[in-house]
Order: sequence, then C-alpha cells, then structure tokens
Amino acid sequence: MEIRDTKSTSRSAANRQPGTASTAYVEEHAAAPPVDPVELSGVPETELTPTVRQALMTLLAEVDQLRRDLGDARSRIEFLERLADEDPLIPIANRRAFLREVTRMIGFAQRYGTPASIIYCDVDRLKEINDGYGHAAGDAALMQISRTLVENVRNTDIVARLGGDEFGVLLVQADYELAEAKAALLAQAVGERPFVWQGRAIPLGITHGVHSFVGDDNAGAILDAADRAMYIRKRAGSGG
Repeated sequence: MEIRDTKSTSRSAANRQPGTASTAYVEEHAAAPPVDPVELSGVPETELTPTVRQALMTLLAEVDQLRRDLGDARSRIEFLERLADEDPLIPIANRRAFLREVTRMIGFAQRYGTPASIIYCDVDRLKEINDGYGHAAGDAALMQISRTLVENVRNTDIVARLGGDEFGVLLVQADYELAEAKAALLAQAVGERPFVWQGRAIPLGITHGVHSFVGDDNAGAILDAADRAMYIRKRAGSGG
C-alpha cells in the first residue's frame, strides 16, 4: 500500500493566500452558466421540443411546490404534537404526555431492572390565593412553582402539570430513598423562593407523595399510588 506524504500539501494549503492559488478555480466556476433543470431530468436533448420543455418545466415546478408543502405540513404536525402534549397554561408537559413518558419508563425499567420514581405534588392553599388575590395571582403562583421544579431536576427528568394545582415529576433511575430526598429538596426550593404579587409577599408550598416502580404496574396505577401517598401526607398535616 502506498503511503503518500500529505505534509507538503497541508503546508502549501495553509500558506496559500486568498485570491492566489484558488483564483483560477473560482473564476472558472463563477463563469459557468446556471444548470438548466430540464437538462437534469434525463430527457435526451433531441426530444426537448418547446412543448416537452414547457411540460417538464411545469412538472418540475409542481414537484418543487409539493416539497415545500410537505415541509410546511411536517412543521404543522410537529407544532400540533407539541400543543397536544403541553399544558395550556404553563409551558410544561400535560397529563397525557406525562403518562406516556411513564409508560416508556416502565418498559425501560422492565428491560434493565433499574427503578424510577414519581413525585406527586399538590400546591398548598392555592384556593386561598385565588380567593384572596384573584385567579391571575393563582396562575402566576403555578407558573413560579413549575419553574422552580424544572430548574431543580435533571434534564432527563420530566415535570408535568397533572391538572388544577397538581404537578408530577418523573425521576429517571431513582429509587424510593433518592426520590424522597429529591422531593424534600423540591418542597424546600418552592417554599424558599419569594412570590410577590402586586407588592405583597405570598408564601408558597407543596405537599408531595412518592412512589417508586421497577416496571410492575401500568402508568395509571403508578400515578394513583403516588397520588395516594401525597394525600396521606397532606391529611397527616405536613401540607397546607
């Protein structure tokens, strides 16, 4: 096998000044006429009568338009898919998308035997905020809590609004002990972050429940188990 010395070539290319060695190449290609799209269609020149040429040009224009329409349709589908998976108030996943991700994680856990966990969060005293300050304040409180949750989990974890004042966090590769520790940190982060509405400081808090799984249940059952754990904690008085 012949091994060529590329050092001299690399050095000459590196030392080449703009507008010198490549000038001939640039001028040659700059002067080249534009390629006729009809010539690329594969039809022999002898058969390119004016009628055939016009028909081909029309057909090529229609193909080009179809390609653009297909690109627009794909962009529209992607937008609608995001819309279907996103909460209407907060730019995070909705319940539908969350359950789908939990289902995927069940399959992953079954295959690899690695645990995952769900943190089910309920916002404390949201009704009091809505009644005392208006629903705009309640929406702003939900927005702030969602940002706090997202900012304090990993990129691989999923945060979703499950409905009303409830949030879910799917922790990838996390057992019950790790999930409980993370839930406590999230509750602390929510409580320590100031929420000010029209100049008034309003305390925020969440009550959480945790359920871990290794692929034994379906997504709905797993979510219900985490919800029950949250309700038991809330009824015990640790949440508002």
